[in-house]
Amino acid sequence: SYLEPLFIGSEEVRKELPEDANRFQQIDTQVKSILQKGWKMRNVKAICSQPGLLDTLHGLEADQDRCKKSLSDFLDGKRRQFPRFYFTSEADLLDILSNSSQ
Repeated sequence: SYLEPLFIGSEEVRKELPEDANRFQQIDTQVKSILQKGWKMRNVKAICSQPGLLDTLHGLEADQDRCKKSLSDFLDGKRRQFPRFYFTSEADLLDILSNSSQ
C-alpha cells in the first residue's frame, strides 16, 4: 500500500521509471480484481483454493519486488546527486522530488 502513491501518484517516478510504473499499475489492477472476487464470494476456503491463485500471487510478488528494487536504485541515484537526502525517508524524498518545481 505504501508503493501505490509513489508509483501511481508521483509524476517524478512515472517519468523516470515508466516501465516499473506500468508494471505496478498492472499489479495494482490484478490485486484489486482478486480482492473484489474474494469480496463477492465471501468464502475464504473457496477463494484460497482457486486454481492458479497461488502462482498468480507469487508472480505479482516477484513483479512488486522488481518495482521496489528499481525505486530503491532510483532513490539511491538521487541521494548520490544530493547527499543531504541520505537521511530522508523514501516517501519524503519522493514528495520533495515531485514538488521540486514548487
